[in-house]
Amino acid sequence: MPTETRSRPRRRIAPANAIIGVLLTALAGHAQEDAYSPVVRNTFPDTVYWGDTHVHTYLSGDAFGMGNRTTPDTAYRFAKGEEVVSAGGKRARLRRPLDFLMISDHAENVGILPRLMAGDERLLATEDGHKWRKFFTEATPLPEVLNAKDGDTYDVLSAVLMTGKSAWNSDFAIDSAFRREVWHAVIDAAERHNDPGTFTTFAGYEYSSNPPMLHRNVLFAGDPEHTRQAYPFSKYDSANPEDLWAYLADYEARTGSGVISIPHNSNLSRGGMFADKTYGGTAITAEYAAIRADREPVVEVTQIKGDSETHPLASPDDPFADFETWGGSNPDKSGASDAWVGSSYVRPALKRGLGVEAGAGVNPFKFGLIGSSDSHNGLATADDDNYWGKMASNEPNPFRAFTQSNYAASGYAGVWAEANTREAIFSAFKRREVYATTGPRIVLRFFGGWDYVEADAARPDLATAGYRKGVPMGSDLSRSEGGAPPRFLIRAVKDPDGANLDRVQVIKGWRDGNGALHERIYDVAWSGDRAMGEGGLKDIESTVDVAKATYSNRVGAAELAVVWTDPDFVADEAAFYYVRVLEIPTPRWTAYDAAFYGIEGLPEKVPLLTRERAYSSPIWYTP
Repeated sequence: MPTETRSRPRRRIAPANAIIGVLLTALAGHAQEDAYSPVVRNTFPDTVYWGDTHVHTYLSGDAFGMGNRTTPDTAYRFAKGEEVVSAGGKRARLRRPLDFLMISDHAENVGILPRLMAGDERLLATEDGHKWRKFFTEATPLPEVLNAKDGDTYDVLSAVLMTGKSAWNSDFAIDSAFRREVWHAVIDAAERHNDPGTFTTFAGYEYSSNPPMLHRNVLFAGDPEHTRQAYPFSKYDSANPEDLWAYLADYEARTGSGVISIPHNSNLSRGGMFADKTYGGTAITAEYAAIRADREPVVEVTQIKGDSETHPLASPDDPFADFETWGGSNPDKSGASDAWVGSSYVRPALKRGLGVEAGAGVNPFKFGLIGSSDSHNGLATADDDNYWGKMASNEPNPFRAFTQSNYAASGYAGVWAEANTREAIFSAFKRREVYATTGPRIVLRFFGGWDYVEADAARPDLATAGYRKGVPMGSDLSRSEGGAPPRFLIRAVKDPDGANLDRVQVIKGWRDGNGALHERIYDVAWSGDRAMGEGGLKDIESTVDVAKATYSNRVGAAELAVVWTDPDFVADEAAFYYVRVLEIPTPRWTAYDAAFYGIEGLPEKVPLLTRERAYSSPIWYTP
């Protein structure tokens, strides 16, 4: 629930020892230095930068159609920590600014509707332009919808408002000159707010291929002299992602400037995002796999429309698999099926990549993990206690918890980079030295090698040892002499303004000698004096007071660090490893809404607790 519209229930944070206290103070800024590594003379990335690569403003046809009137300039100002006025008329502000932002408005009919309502004669001359101008002129204003007298009225008004989404795919007879005008305005807005070293912006857009939800966010690394030589390639140009990749490759060849495509949340792709065939239905070749891995070095694993790490059907032995699953674990409600989940979620896709590599020689699903919001109201927030919703009609109101509880307050991208600049952050994306969180700014380090010793986990310069003895998240390990098992150096530090940590897990996937694919979850570090039993690690106590939307940090840990060796390693089996960090239970945004608005009688299906988490990019082992 946004802090600017009410007094937020205060959290009780347990006192830390002197060392941790100094650490948390040092991390209080929005760009967080490696908690223990010296800043001077480092030759490796020592700062994690926080950002969002998936925010929609009123330039997106669906966002405008559903009531969003937030401009790109307002979206950038909000991400920088300035107070703005939301589309619904409320004051909104992030407690901590972000370090970078890409506005990713839909390429399809981008910028049409604001110009239509501003009276652009080219658009008004079309039949659809005339129809939609009349619709939006007569539509109920968003503040009136959000301030409806009761839930029934809100449902009726918001349903009418949502019909405006259809304007997105209407025919406005635009030409290439119009598209260039809008794209140049997008670039100009990014330039106005790009401040190297302080706040980084990327020009970009969303490519919205269907069916269904095969969307990608296209991020350009270059400056205007480069990006003006492109235009937003949309599904109207081609719905085949391979054609998008070819267009981006041509752009790079012409300009010498980098660009990547980021698949966004795959959980709703109905098996399409990570299928074992191409979009055209042909078998995956080495050429296809190499192009895809190069064009799409990272994927969005968590966002407002749910979590795409894994699904209970894909990971039945994972007690934390059913996290922000749309419709829960019931496949009839979530639209999931055994056939779909294997190619709609990230963990199964990482496993599938090992199988494809064994046949084609190249892994098409060799990607790092990030989070982003997919906000359609221009406000890049992923905090449960400062949740501004997905669409304009989801802005704070007393009714959204009843009908929109499937939406999650998620997520952000953490990027280990040498500087807060386009070049440095883009380089981190390309080498996959990035990770995802569902909102908390957890500092996560993950290295793999053969020479780590237990004492390295306690080193104040952990990152120095990490880079000197091995490789960071997003990298590859090859077979060692003698086939020794790899060792992994891991450290997670809590968000200084958030909840303590419950545990650190390593997720392993591998392909055995018979070609079968497997996964296993290892609890490698945890808080308190819990012992590992036959049934696994006992879950941590919940301190959440749902009625008050508060919790206590009297349980959990401020930091967890470990050197872990794979006890089931087989030198001849290809594998990947990534880290999942779990916080202690905390109130979900629905609980904050209920406490603030005095809501009673929420349906049982509405979740009121959450387990915030972070996902590292994998490290791959090749025999």
